Amino acid sequence: MRPLSCCWTMPTRSRRPPEAVRAAAVAVLVPALLLAGCAPGAPKGSDKATLDEAVSRAIGDPNTCVLIAERDSGRTVYRYNTATTCDREWPACDTAGSRKLKDLLERAVADGQARNLSCNTTPDGSRGVSWAAGPIAGAQGEKPLVYAAVMEGNRVFPGLMMADRLSRAWTRAGLSPEQP
Repeated sequence: MRPLSCCWTMPTRSRRPPEAVRAAAVAVLVPALLLAGCAPGAPKGSDKATLDEAVSRAIGDPNTCVLIAERDSGRTVYRYNTATTCDREWPACDTAGSRKLKDLLERAVADGQARNLSCNTTPDGSRGVSWAAGPIAGAQGEKPLVYAAVMEGNRVFPGLMMADRLSRAWTRAGLSPEQP
């Protein structure tokens, strides 16, 4: 007669019992889930899924990042795309050197001025980067909002077109009233 066996009594391929595998998975997944919980949601009074869809339709791309912050406190209340995408450095276009999107957001929080910039990221001009930032017109809710966006790739919109498309996205998502 064959001995009884099951997956809990048999060693795994790595010769570690399943409990050790489970403990290792928990040790890796718990911190990852906690970090994912730190990502900003959506501005008060708006739905993140609706806002994600509106931004995606307007300027969505794997190398696109959009940040929205409260103008008064500078606290980031929304992020479109991953933290990795949003933390990349690209040519500044208006000054020598490079910048990250959070730097442009800080400038928008400080002065509330609109900025629309575009330039090449490669010497042959095959790829470019566009930046757009400014206040969200008539933002609904308790606090005025500002945004900053960056898009990089071989077919990017100019900064002014990004700003125009995002202003319509804010309306679709209910962040801003209808524009005549």
